[in-house]
Amino acid sequence: MRIPLSHIAHARSGDKGDTVNIGVIAFWTEDYEILVRELTPSRVKAYFGDLVQGKVERYELPNLGALNFLLHEALGGGGTLSLRVDAQGKTFGAALLRLEIDV
Repeated sequence: MRIPLSHIAHARSGDKGDTVNIGVIAFWTEDYEILVRELTPSRVKAYFGDLVQGKVERYELPNLGALNFLLHEALGGGGTLSLRVDAQGKTFGAALLRLEIDV
């Protein structure tokens, strides 16, 4: 069955220069393994397409039931340099929650 990621997790995002940082946290401990399986760096990079010019790194935080992603070269130069509407990457987490995953 496919569902939006938002059915099993919440997310928060922000910026560090030209890098977007997204934390994805499972609502329930038992769903953490679904996050690990479904949210690979390559899948997250493909999902955001041309918005992410650099690599995507993933850090696993099993004790928190969470994953942390760094999306490099994703903000058009970063906060004060970017002409993007979301120069601080605040909407990336909400956008990722729309990703359909297999459960």
